[in-house]
Amino acid sequence: MGPSEQLTEAEIIRRILNGEKALYEIIVRRFNPYLYKVGRSYNYQHEDTQDLVQETFVDAYKNLSQFGGRSEFRTWLIRIMLNNCYRKKGKASFTNEIMQDVNEQAHPLFTNTDTDTDKMVQNRELGHIIENALSKMPHDYRMAFSLREISGLPVAETASLLQISETNVKVRVYRAKTMLRREIEKTYSASELFEFNLVYCDRIVAQVMKQIEAL
Repeated sequence: MGPSEQLTEAEIIRRILNGEKALYEIIVRRFNPYLYKVGRSYNYQHEDTQDLVQETFVDAYKNLSQFGGRSEFRTWLIRIMLNNCYRKKGKASFTNEIMQDVNEQAHPLFTNTDTDTDKMVQNRELGHIIENALSKMPHDYRMAFSLREISGLPVAETASLLQISETNVKVRVYRAKTMLRREIEKTYSASELFEFNLVYCDRIVAQVMKQIEAL
């Protein structure tokens, strides 16, 4: 799509609402990885996660006119995904922890500075180890870790999505890192967790746009 990919969310949304449906593909491609990581972190398998991602993008399209810009579009979209995940599981657990034993100057869980992404992605064994470790983690900690460390959302945005305080976010992420340290080495990049394959992205784009055209 070339230059159109550089459009802001606000401009894309305005043009979509004015009838340029095709531009929604930019939205889908831009935010696919975020939604996919949310679904996988919620312990859904790949196929179920793809279904939830598609459902979320279609829901967002249907309610696009309701996006008021009071939060980032990414936050609004992830919140829809979270709601769909919660509804599918049939529960939502929003609890608060007391801030204790948290050393914010502690060394990060992942300390490797190697930027050879292709090499990391090829290490499927590592990916399975990490995903398995995260799947065993309590839901609240897993979600905070995924949004903050894997998707790279700011503390404030993570807190808003999980409906907890920023302090609680820091507590959960700290405890999640402690749990993961028991399972994996400290020499890998968090950004490689749940790597989203572009083949899957293309498939979801095609399916979402097909549903939107039918609306």
